[in-house]
Amino acid sequence: MTTWLVIAAFVGAYVLIATERIHRVAAALGGAAAMVLLGAVNASTAFFSEETGVDWNVIFLLLGMMIIVSIVKKTGVFEYLAIWSAKRARGRPFAVMVMLIVITALASALLDNVTTVLLVAPVTLLVCDRLGVSPIPFLIAEAMASNIGGTATLIGDPPNIIIASRSGLGFNDFLINLAPVIIVLVGALVLLCRWLFRSAFVYDEKRAARVMRLDERDVIKDKGLLVQCGIVLSLVMVGFIAHGALDIDPSLVALLGAGALVAVSRTQPGEFLDEVEWMTLVFFMGLFVMVGALVEVGAIASVGTWLADAVGDNYLLAGTGLIFGSAALSGVIDNIPFVATLAPIVKDLVDAGGGSDQATSMWWALALGSDLGGNATAVGASANVVIIGIAARNGHPISFWHFTKYGLVVTAVTVTIAWAYFALRYVALA
Repeated sequence: MTTWLVIAAFVGAYVLIATERIHRVAAALGGAAAMVLLGAVNASTAFFSEETGVDWNVIFLLLGMMIIVSIVKKTGVFEYLAIWSAKRARGRPFAVMVMLIVITALASALLDNVTTVLLVAPVTLLVCDRLGVSPIPFLIAEAMASNIGGTATLIGDPPNIIIASRSGLGFNDFLINLAPVIIVLVGALVLLCRWLFRSAFVYDEKRAARVMRLDERDVIKDKGLLVQCGIVLSLVMVGFIAHGALDIDPSLVALLGAGALVAVSRTQPGEFLDEVEWMTLVFFMGLFVMVGALVEVGAIASVGTWLADAVGDNYLLAGTGLIFGSAALSGVIDNIPFVATLAPIVKDLVDAGGGSDQATSMWWALALGSDLGGNATAVGASANVVIIGIAARNGHPISFWHFTKYGLVVTAVTVTIAWAYFALRYVALA
């Protein structure tokens, strides 16, 4: 009986988030409270359990990078990049979007998708203001590009970090197996955005001419601070790439970088803490607790066990189920707790296959489905939630359904292409 009540409470909270009848933070916290009252979670399972609790690595990764970005903003470098990109695109909105999509996808592979959108979103807001176009289509496209680009590497998307820790796969394994299809998917996203957001690409010749006359060097406010930020960001990037060899979690890398930048820049707490998206962090905490309750009562594990029993050693069927099933569920449940829940089940599938290449491909199916499926809805991936929070903070609210109507189209196309790649590489040519 408790299991069904927990499921009902989760569905009710999710409906409130999707319909926006109340603020999404209130809905998530209300859902978390319901799980506590139903006895599905307690302080131990909510705050200290790796399986069912709040993923503090994700929370502190976000916190650290938000602090870094808040200090970097003071240098004027975002205004510099905005003017530079608009001038290179000669003031044409679609060309600007293509540049931002490619930059976001590449940066997401090298850093991680959440960090990337925190860095790119301020640039987007500024360049769209210069060109006199709505930033909403550009922000949505960037969130999707970050989720696609982040799929290519171990550090690119938080679910990949979870998969790596469970599977023992390394940075090069992710790059070799996932990067080829991601290049194709970024191209597909560009074409889809040309069609989905066609009404947003209004070229204003006068505004474009004014942008072309600007000198981006004039907007740099503090060259000394810019150098300090560049050094710290470079070290943070190295830390992200080498975190496995260094045995330091990405969240600690972000916090160390934030602490170092605060120290060398002598920024006062009020200056950088005001820029932190506290509501986004609290929303994630509530969401983690709700999903943890589903794990605690065995709801998700039951589905996974049934899947494992149903597919047996048919890797095409198993991979198809993982890709499309993960994509569908990651659109409803944030893909970080979802992957944390499903990873033990996938490990059983891989171990049952003796660790063969075909068996190992189940990890790639999970990564493709969960990472790309995160584009389906506004709460499907961390980057989506962060982008929506930034947009709202800057006076450009993006509703759940506004994001989702585009996300469903992009997800359907990209997941289908990913499935074809999986079937060809790991089944037909195996």
